[in-house]
Amino acid sequence: MITRLADCPSQRWKNGLGRTREIAVQPSAADGDGFLWRVSVAEVDSAAPFSSFPGIDRQIVLLDGAGFTMTLDDGRVHALTTPFVPFAFPGEARVDVALAGGSTRDFNLMLRRGHVRGGIEVWRDAGPHLTDAATVLVYGARGTIDCADGTLHPGDAWRPSPDAAALTLHPGALALVVRVETVT
Repeated sequence: MITRLADCPSQRWKNGLGRTREIAVQPSAADGDGFLWRVSVAEVDSAAPFSSFPGIDRQIVLLDGAGFTMTLDDGRVHALTTPFVPFAFPGEARVDVALAGGSTRDFNLMLRRGHVRGGIEVWRDAGPHLTDAATVLVYGARGTIDCADGTLHPGDAWRPSPDAAALTLHPGALALVVRVETVT
């Protein structure tokens, strides 16, 4: 199944200080606090702090714009200024933001700690690729990607079947591949 970002309604962040578009959530009927995992694209256009998500492991990837510097309450400072490089941090951390330029968009993965684990892989190599059972979503970040259900353009996401599924990255394409596994 392909989800077009344009079809995902913009909604306010949990803290009300920004906007995001939820692409996928599991379970599908989960509310803002009851998910096992969640994928979204956020629009950051001010120096507003991130929402707090206790018990959630987060990963963020700059999609476009100049990015921003994140200052976490544990003293870490991370410049999220290079596109397509995942950065992980705890969801309960207080994160203050200083924009590096104008507005940015970022890709977000949230995982319920102790229940699921996973991450974001960046696929850049043109040609065929094969997903596995842990692959829950492929996001077209750049270029054109062919999959079993059609063609992904930037901003489109594909939920492959749990069995191995093939996709093809055209030259210049880039995919963010979300993998999630249940913690046993």
